[in-house]
Amino acid sequence: MRSAPILLVVVLSIVALAADNSSVLGSWQGDSKCTVPSSPCHDERVLYKIAPDKKDSTKLTIDAYKLIGRAAEYMGTITCTYAAPKLTCSGNTLKKDLWEFQLSGDNLTGTLKIGDDHTLYRQISVHRAPAKAN
Repeated sequence: MRSAPILLVVVLSIVALAADNSSVLGSWQGDSKCTVPSSPCHDERVLYKIAPDKKDSTKLTIDAYKLIGRAAEYMGTITCTYAAPKLTCSGNTLKKDLWEFQLSGDNLTGTLKIGDDHTLYRQISVHRAPAKAN
């Protein structure tokens, strides 16, 4: 039964990946600042909800929200890979966007680069949002 050891390695790899992802899962809140003055971009308060991808256990997703007062306006979802401490994501393939974050404790800092020339479009700094009491 040669397939049993291979299956065990695959299962253990998935379990290890899930455990490794736990440090970045959850809600993150902070600022997303524009870096291209002539663009339609606006500085924003943001909320990112990072969770395991439901379709691919090797990936994560970020549901991104713009915070306006107390309201959270959904902006979209991006798909990510995580290799501690780096989170790398893409969302809009037409703009060839690349989101890169670095995890340091309860802080994620990163950038959004767009286009073939990887123009720096946003700088992002978010921190782990406190868990809500029930």
